[in-house]
Amino acid sequence: MAASPGERLRTLRDLLGFTQKQLAAVAGVQQSWVSEVETGAREPAVDDLRAVASATGTPVGFFAVRPSSVPLDSLRFRKSSTASKIVTRRVSTFYAESYRVTEDLYDGERYPAPPLPYATAEALEPEEIDEFADQTREALRLAPDKPIPHLTRALERSGVAVAPMVLSDDPQDPPAVGGHFGVSYWGGLSTPALIGRFPGSQGDRERFTLAHEVGHLVLHTFRPRAADPEAEANRFAGALLVPRQRAAECITERNSLTDYARLKATWGVSIQALIMRGYAVGTIGETRRRSLFVQLSSKGWRRVEPVAVGHEPPLLLWTLLSRRYGPRPYLKAAEDLAIHPTVLRSIAPTPSPKHPSPRAKTGSVLGSVPS
Repeated sequence: MAASPGERLRTLRDLLGFTQKQLAAVAGVQQSWVSEVETGAREPAVDDLRAVASATGTPVGFFAVRPSSVPLDSLRFRKSSTASKIVTRRVSTFYAESYRVTEDLYDGERYPAPPLPYATAEALEPEEIDEFADQTREALRLAPDKPIPHLTRALERSGVAVAPMVLSDDPQDPPAVGGHFGVSYWGGLSTPALIGRFPGSQGDRERFTLAHEVGHLVLHTFRPRAADPEAEANRFAGALLVPRQRAAECITERNSLTDYARLKATWGVSIQALIMRGYAVGTIGETRRRSLFVQLSSKGWRRVEPVAVGHEPPLLLWTLLSRRYGPRPYLKAAEDLAIHPTVLRSIAPTPSPKHPSPRAKTGSVLGSVPS
């Protein structure tokens, strides 16, 4: 069932970041017209919608398209406590449209849905979360005890799409838009899964965000009322990136920050996340954890750590899009999929000529390790 034109007009404003006044000015209509259409008080004429579509570069079919099947109250976010409701609504809208496009591309290309494990128990012990992380490694066809060279590619090979989400054309926008880092949804068996992330963070933080969102897919798709989903997803992310046995071997009370920097180079995981992983598995205590974070702060490493971890550009949605629409797909695909082309350019960016792995080989050093 298609959404009303008013709903779609509001969706367009959220995608573009326009107020009613701004959209009215761009489209050459009255602000009162925008307001009345959105509230359902006025039925817009086709010519009016065409004018809005033309002025904003939007396919006119956007106003009649079937809305996404994503129940927005089921979306899982990785965000800060300062994230505003307005930005969260924009992120939700952008994600829902991205998921609609992903469903279409998956169906058209018969791309397989992900074979992820999933939790159903009302409560989970920390060790059970680690076990689900191990099962996820198996589902992603990853070695059970080695660093993950390219988490994005592993997810995409297994049917989990990864989409960069850019809500603004301003390149100076912070990577965590309005305090948001990632968002995800999976409808369960035989359905696509999509992880949206905000590009621009350091590579290790992007990898943790991806692992965190996978945790939501595995742990909370069938447990929507978990008591503390963010803590569970953080535990899962650490366990997925550094399995329990290896964490217990590598992370001890004797580790210095230089040792943690070397571990970061091996595992592609931030020093802070490694410290928390050691604390989670019990190989370092609370006193040592606090001491290490004090040292991090004194060195200024809480915000910018040493050792660069490479970024992981996605490929799956671009591959599906270009397979259907050719090497320059955006305008043709936007018309056919009834989506604004800037959304497509965001979630399925044109890949660079080369796609180097962020890690040359397992165990390689990603950057200089401070002494």
